[in-house]
Amino acid sequence: MNAVARLIRPRSVAVIGASADPNKTSGRPVSFLQKHGFSGAIYPVNPKVERIGELTCYRDVEALPAVPDVGIVLLGTERAHMAVRELARKGAAAAIVLAAGYTETGEEGAQRQKELLEAAGSMRILGPNTIGLVNLTDNVVLSASGALAMDRFPAGPIGLVSQSGGILGALLSRAAARGIGLSKLVSTSNEADLELSDFIEFLAADEATQVIALYVEAIRHPARFREAVRKAREAGKPVVAFKIGRSEAGAKAAVSHTGALAGSDRMYDALFRQLGVLRAKTFEELLDIPAALAAGRKLGGKRVAILTSTGGAGTVVSDSLGVAGFETPAPDAQTAARLASLQSGSHANFDRNPVDLTLAGLHPDILRGAIRALLASPSYDALVVIAGSSAVGCPALLADAIHDCLPDSDKPVIAYVSPHAPEVGAVLTARGVPAYTSAESCGSAFSGLLLAAGSTQGEVAASPERRVDISDFSQGSLDEAEAKALFARFGIPGVNERIVETPNEAESAAHELGGKVVLKILSSEITHKSEVGGVAINLTPETIGGRLIAMANDVEQAISQRPQRFLVQEMIAGGAELILGMHRDALGTAILLGMGGVTAELFKDTTMRLLPPQGGLSRDEALSMLHELITWPLLDGFRGRPKLDVEALVSAIVAFSLMAAQLGERLIEAEINPVFVLPAGQGVRAADGVVVLGTAGRT
Repeated sequence: MNAVARLIRPRSVAVIGASADPNKTSGRPVSFLQKHGFSGAIYPVNPKVERIGELTCYRDVEALPAVPDVGIVLLGTERAHMAVRELARKGAAAAIVLAAGYTETGEEGAQRQKELLEAAGSMRILGPNTIGLVNLTDNVVLSASGALAMDRFPAGPIGLVSQSGGILGALLSRAAARGIGLSKLVSTSNEADLELSDFIEFLAADEATQVIALYVEAIRHPARFREAVRKAREAGKPVVAFKIGRSEAGAKAAVSHTGALAGSDRMYDALFRQLGVLRAKTFEELLDIPAALAAGRKLGGKRVAILTSTGGAGTVVSDSLGVAGFETPAPDAQTAARLASLQSGSHANFDRNPVDLTLAGLHPDILRGAIRALLASPSYDALVVIAGSSAVGCPALLADAIHDCLPDSDKPVIAYVSPHAPEVGAVLTARGVPAYTSAESCGSAFSGLLLAAGSTQGEVAASPERRVDISDFSQGSLDEAEAKALFARFGIPGVNERIVETPNEAESAAHELGGKVVLKILSSEITHKSEVGGVAINLTPETIGGRLIAMANDVEQAISQRPQRFLVQEMIAGGAELILGMHRDALGTAILLGMGGVTAELFKDTTMRLLPPQGGLSRDEALSMLHELITWPLLDGFRGRPKLDVEALVSAIVAFSLMAAQLGERLIEAEINPVFVLPAGQGVRAADGVVVLGTAGRT
């Protein structure tokens, strides 16, 4: 076994700093290992204690009778590195370091974390600042979490990796209360060595795990994360992630917790979308969605049947599903007739959805018949069965009825527990029917199933890089003309324009370009020209000279600097204005596309894609970005308008991404706003541009 496998499935465990008092944090690991049935050797290490229960306690690691697979280090920050060094010398595969006070505390803590790594040498480290790990599949508990004081936890197919120790305990106890079975739980925390991707890769190969859930504060190694998720996808295991830091306050809290630079939330959205990772929007969804996926059923559409014996609850679920984008159509005639035949003379409503059995729902045969009829119906893709108050007295009746019908269909079946009855939900979930106590959770579960069904492809192949000579472009901020010349070098054409300095030159340029023209100041120092009065439109040869003088005066008054050069550009009529730019942070470089012009920041109709490890975006990826925009219909002939040149726009997006890929870290900032998309066959034009270049050796 490799080190990670020996860490998760150890044959022997040393507990450094073990206490004989099971009520103390340092006494819990030995107690929990014994309580939850660990069958391997346990070696407590404490020079002040001779025995802990029936176990011999050793004075130090060197005195251990054998090499442990894993050492749990319960010592404080000032001594933890010494224990790690001893374990490494002994030949242990890994150490779990619980102590805090490392990178999350600043530079001094970062130095301590560096010393910890140096002490470990080639031995692997989980943590520091971790609560450890729990392997429910093999009865291995390597943790001091108080949540493990519970007597029993259901094992199941969901593997969980959390960058927070406390969250691991919270999810463990919540899952147990709901009857949701977990396979492995790992708290990576500061990730001095072993990190998120190491355990995603392990779970991708773990036979006991079918779904991988992640609690993410920051992805420190994006390339490794991509590769790990790819392995999970190839193994047919969906990945669900709850990423904190969506708000500014949450982002700051995440950074302070582990000392990692998190990156922007929109970048995570883009990364997860590209990799096929399902993003849980709420903390509850981190269990809700995996629970539905773990049932192993695929959702083929949005039509949902609701079976209830309590009308109000059925209405609540129907409304929540509608908000989530699902349909609840009435039964087709054949299904309605089959339902009606179950109970002659009944007052039950069989011709509408929700299907309300009323008191007939208490009869197992009628309940089974209704479930089978709805699952067999061509009108539905999934079924929600509502557990009303009658299920509290005998939850097994409902659970057994649904369970008996599951082999008849591969459609997803979930339950909504209407009264506050956690024990009913736990029974249902344990019987293979994911149960939810929130109507909104039903919509979340189905949304997750629908996304999982459509996210099997993963990343689209990248466009190969092509080298373009840009050696004549200097570092620093380029002016607009230089920026558009760089774009043109990569294949993105600009508008026709002339550089001028005087009113007479402006008049000549306007005559040469013909028609109405645009006048702009040309400066590498002023990015937002319109905000200082540096843009004028609808000018003619007769008006442009006077407008140039007035513009120079306005800009000088605004910024105490008189512009010396100007651009005279053709005015583009028709088409649509988009923005095409790039953004870089801790996760990598992303290409941004959205509604352009002066409304770009107002409407925020944008989408993003991260560049792949090599090359630029593919044409398929670029087209997919366009389809995600709310304004896509404006490009595609909305209400009889002419279709615009989408093919040329796709080419421009790919070209822009290839530019960003080639320039790499040298490209500090780049944006085309607007890029005009003309009618089909007429191409696109870059009408304005911003570029900031660093030095060729910038990293």
